[in-house]
Amino acid sequence: MVAGRDDLVREWAAWIMRRTAQVHPQLHRPILERQLRLLVEIVILLTGPVRRQAAQLWFDSCEHYGRSAAGRGLAAGEVVEEIQHLRELLIRSLSDIIAALPARYSLATVFRLNRQIDHGIARAVVGYTD
Repeated sequence: MVAGRDDLVREWAAWIMRRTAQVHPQLHRPILERQLRLLVEIVILLTGPVRRQAAQLWFDSCEHYGRSAAGRGLAAGEVVEEIQHLRELLIRSLSDIIAALPARYSLATVFRLNRQIDHGIARAVVGYTD
């Protein structure tokens, strides 16, 4: 996951830029990529041995992402879609790794990651509305 993080961030940023090009042409890609890279770095921590300690950082970062999305003029549903797209990218990039794990571990890993993404989405919406 660490090896592919830069590609994942670039793909996620490109998707967001394509979606918002007409509405928000002033969005600076380097700033967006920096924020997305931070989120991806935290997701990496959520899959490792410090996942319990990283959970609060993930929640706080998602809440901040929601606040910054509100500042960009997005609707609450668009914030949800942006983080949902991260989930899709993670599933695609991790599918081979998860498939190689024993069934017991792969299912637990997928459930844990999905639960954290879901909680992150909820916190982003809270940040958006605050």
